[in-house]
Amino acid sequence: MSGKRPFTIIENEWITLADGTRLAARIWMPENAENDPVPAVFEFLPYRKHDGTCLRDDSTYPEFAAAGIAGVRVDIRGSGESDGIIDGEYTPLELANACELIAWIAAQSWSNGSVGMMGISWGGFNCLQVAALRPPALKAVISIASTVDRYNDDIHYKNGTHLSAQLSWAATMLAYQSRSPDPALVGDRWREMWLERLENEPYFMEEWLTHQRRDAFWKHGSISENFSDVEIPAIVIAGWADGYRNTPLKAVEGLGDKAKALIGPWVHKYPHFAWPKPRADFLGEAIRWWNRWLRGEENGIETMPQVRAYIMDDIRPAPRRDFDNGFWIGKQHWSEPEAANFYVDQFGTLNPGNPIPGAHRHDRYIRSPLDTGTASGEFFTLKPDAEMALDQRGDDAGSMVLETAALEEDVDILGRPVLAVEVACDGDWANLCARLVDVHPDGTATRVSFGVLNLAHRDGYEDPKVLPRNEKTRIRVKLDACGYRFRKGHRIRLSISTAYWPMILPAPTDPGVTLDLASLGLALPKLGAHEKITVKEPDNPNPLPKYLEHTPGTTRRWVTKDMTANRTDYHIHEDTGLSERPGTGLSTRQLREEEWSISPDDPLSMSGQSTWTCDMQRDGWFLRTVSNARLTCTAQEWVTTAELVAYEGETEIFRKTFEKRVPRDFM
Repeated sequence: MSGKRPFTIIENEWITLADGTRLAARIWMPENAENDPVPAVFEFLPYRKHDGTCLRDDSTYPEFAAAGIAGVRVDIRGSGESDGIIDGEYTPLELANACELIAWIAAQSWSNGSVGMMGISWGGFNCLQVAALRPPALKAVISIASTVDRYNDDIHYKNGTHLSAQLSWAATMLAYQSRSPDPALVGDRWREMWLERLENEPYFMEEWLTHQRRDAFWKHGSISENFSDVEIPAIVIAGWADGYRNTPLKAVEGLGDKAKALIGPWVHKYPHFAWPKPRADFLGEAIRWWNRWLRGEENGIETMPQVRAYIMDDIRPAPRRDFDNGFWIGKQHWSEPEAANFYVDQFGTLNPGNPIPGAHRHDRYIRSPLDTGTASGEFFTLKPDAEMALDQRGDDAGSMVLETAALEEDVDILGRPVLAVEVACDGDWANLCARLVDVHPDGTATRVSFGVLNLAHRDGYEDPKVLPRNEKTRIRVKLDACGYRFRKGHRIRLSISTAYWPMILPAPTDPGVTLDLASLGLALPKLGAHEKITVKEPDNPNPLPKYLEHTPGTTRRWVTKDMTANRTDYHIHEDTGLSERPGTGLSTRQLREEEWSISPDDPLSMSGQSTWTCDMQRDGWFLRTVSNARLTCTAQEWVTTAELVAYEGETEIFRKTFEKRVPRDFM
């Protein structure tokens, strides 16, 4: 197009590390870069550049290259066509490799010596972690759907509770890493490389389960341990519909003026093709960011507000949310929000104001059915359907519900709500979940935010302690960040439960919790001073390229209750369908079947199973891997098993099993 620089795509470039490992890169190279060197943007992932992330890569890196910015997308060792075996998430080896790759990029004859790093999820995590290591050529980052605290804001644990997503993610990675490199790129070595992966790839769950506290394992890679380690500018992006919604505000609080936050209504996707709409012009903004920090262009992007957020307005849960009403606001400088406080009167109503000191004790006991929470959705969401939180009325039936009278004026909030209350428990610990809900005039209940706490972790996540039996203990539950307008005529509801399944796995016993409602305080973060702004939408409303669809994908979620057996089952079916990337002849398909089961009155009945089938095929060539991961428990142990089976054509060529029993550690 006019005014854009021509570029070429290098489908596979081998980069040899100092230890001899060859990593596979895909590079988008602006024309004439040898004579007119360019900056580069680097992304480092285990998700397969050739047949995994290529769809989104082809919506992004061509635009960068046309703007004179090279794109370098590299597969982590043991992934795609790269040599070796992956050794975990964000390991010292992975981060050291990333630093070595940045130095390699900066030393190329086509490079101007300045490198940016970006990514979503895994790539969003490691670009912040690499920034903290300060490789000299790294000048700026863009981190999407990431975390600064790997223990409390990732897919494993949350405030001392055990996320079911940990099993889902372990099963996913076992499946993803079991796939073969493409013979078209690696040649006859493909089978040897594949068998090496199958034999040696770890089952990540075994390691994660041995770290149930916020220990050194989780502190590694958590830049919140020392924000000052990051000295370069960062844009940190997330969506309210995603599990990583806390990170942008935490980043600006920790990094200060070096960081900019952007939070939209989105699921776990890049903002230029995310749902629900409205989207943001990520590509245009990213190019301005890279031009500012990688080639010194004075374009003023550093003067944009420190926080830009979409304030959701009158949102109705539905089987699919294509567009969320709301408005964009900007805060030039972020600071701790002023709180709008609420207390509970003797009638159980939430009222503006603070709890009254010395008020007569008002004890309420709650012991939720253990299947409370089936409207919770996924921890991280990829589609704007039932992966998102649904109408909360069903979950409210198993909860303690406190709410305001109909609001006399709009209430706008931005930040993290906080619940403080005195609790007592006839057990060593229990889980507590608090949900902030918008109740529409017709009774529809939209979840705005939620927070969970394992009460043994009430004073910190490194050294949990049992509760004093039947003694009042003051606790504080910090709910997730949100931006929302509660409209006049709606009600603000606080729903409190001792279960949030299947998102949160139950404690080994189910004693219930007594709350002193006279002590309860709910603090909502006021929106405060702001300016209404416009966030530009993408010029191209459909930036993702079209692939050849051989069979369509399907998705389905459903809950069954067997009243005779007293069991609730939560089912997930996700089939990508069989699709072919044009020009490669390679077709791929992934099928996920997952089921969680529990008896509403027996926490030890909990079980989860996730099965993945991954197919790769080309004329005359077909590979399949099937991974199955399972988690059960006793009162003393977590029990995890997994099996990996590989087929070449119709022939089984590999089978491996894993089994580990891990003591429960206040969880």
